Amino acid sequence: MRWFIKTELFTKKAMRFTPEERQRYISQHITWVKNLNASGVKVSSGYLIDKHKVPGGGGLLILQAASFNEAESLIINDPIIIAGLVNWKLQEWIPVFGELIN
Repeated sequence: MRWFIKTELFTKKAMRFTPEERQRYISQHITWVKNLNASGVKVSSGYLIDKHKVPGGGGLLILQAASFNEAESLIINDPIIIAGLVNWKLQEWIPVFGELIN
């Protein structure tokens, strides 16, 4: 299995939402991640903060899949992607050194 990383930033559309509206979609995203994990996919997801612990740096998701196409087919089912609330990028990650998640 190979490792993939999805990075994302909220779109202007998402930034016009109230924090409560954004949280509704984030909750759906978390449920989606938990369901992926429950189905056996190795996945970790979170958001980025600055040195003052202020969010706004976007999100990061790491998952294992057999191929880029498989990873992408999982990612496109993320509720925040379906709703068009993030600009995202998927890349394969080739670990060179260190311990892997999970």
